[in-house]
Amino acid sequence: MSKKIAIGSDHAGVEYKAAIVDFLKNEGYEVADFGPTSTDSVDYPDFAHPVANSVEQSENDLGILICGSANGVAITANKHQGVRAAIAWQNEISALARQHNDANVVCIPARFIDIELAKKIVHTFLTTDFEGGRHANRVNKISC
Repeated sequence: MSKKIAIGSDHAGVEYKAAIVDFLKNEGYEVADFGPTSTDSVDYPDFAHPVANSVEQSENDLGILICGSANGVAITANKHQGVRAAIAWQNEISALARQHNDANVVCIPARFIDIELAKKIVHTFLTTDFEGGRHANRVNKISC
């Protein structure tokens, strides 16, 4: 069974989102694209909240959010109790977010990395498992 992935962005991330959606579908993932579809200016919370909700409600296994710096979408997604959104600008950061933090949403900074690195970060995020162990105790302390 393939993983179900939620994805969304703002106007700065539309091009990256389209490339990542194609990449994911070619890899056999089921993708729920929460938009947007154009580069017209939009408000990132309008897309980050639906992605975060779908992960929090287990409608999708993991989420991907993309904006210029990744900060806005990460801050928004992390308002959801069941979401652990991590900004990843390097492949190793993506792996550690999954291994040590059990992150379930990866946030990509489109203005600071190229599309190929973004795809690599996403692939690593989706194929890396949480290590548990000593990290589980820490993750269990995150929610308020």
